[in-house]
Amino acid sequence: MPPELALDPKAFPQSPPPDLCDPGILVDHDWRAFTEVRRMKSHWDRPGWADGRRAFYWMLTFPGATGLIRRTQHCQDELAHLGMDSIPSDGLHVTLTRIGSTEVVQRSRVQLLAGLAGHLRIPAFPLTARPLAGSTGAVRFTLTPWSPLVALQAALSEIGSRVGVPGGRPTSMFRPHLGIQYNNRERPAAPVIASVARLRTLAPVSLEISRVELVELWRTSNPPSYRWQVVHSVPLLPADVPHP
Repeated sequence: MPPELALDPKAFPQSPPPDLCDPGILVDHDWRAFTEVRRMKSHWDRPGWADGRRAFYWMLTFPGATGLIRRTQHCQDELAHLGMDSIPSDGLHVTLTRIGSTEVVQRSRVQLLAGLAGHLRIPAFPLTARPLAGSTGAVRFTLTPWSPLVALQAALSEIGSRVGVPGGRPTSMFRPHLGIQYNNRERPAAPVIASVARLRTLAPVSLEISRVELVELWRTSNPPSYRWQVVHSVPLLPADVPHP
């Protein structure tokens, strides 16, 4: 069983879905939360991201996912009139958890984390990018199922605690998502929701998650985006290999 998620006003959606596996429930839960947003804020208005700041993260990346990249570009073209900041095709990612600033986390600890992650014996798993929804600061795909993502995030957070890195948000706050556009100013949410709603009939995109990346990540301002370099790529077990 995946760890428990909890209601948290700092998470979005604030309340977790009642089921972490059922696609219909997850899609409906994300969409309902987005339709309740009244105003959107700039994604970039975040403390702690001064120019030059870098940090280590665990992420999923999608460099070879041509179906996802094509679907993302189509949706971005359809939403171009909103004037948001589109995530480039080589910038698509799912953030699992923060490890810590490069000023604090030594490379020796990063190496230790990667080694421990390689012994987690977590199997590869399928993932599906479902209809678009959004948050207060972004437009994003709903992902299904959540259960393997929550389990992976919890396992990576646990080894981070063992190694003694600062870490990020607790698993209870984790809300998996895959963003395609970042909102860049204060605005009413209704026009964005209406535009996104027109794209929700597109077919789901299937993905195979076979590795997790430990990256060094930073922000750029022209254009605004997140960029990273992979420090360690940790393969998951083949899905047909027995695991605990």
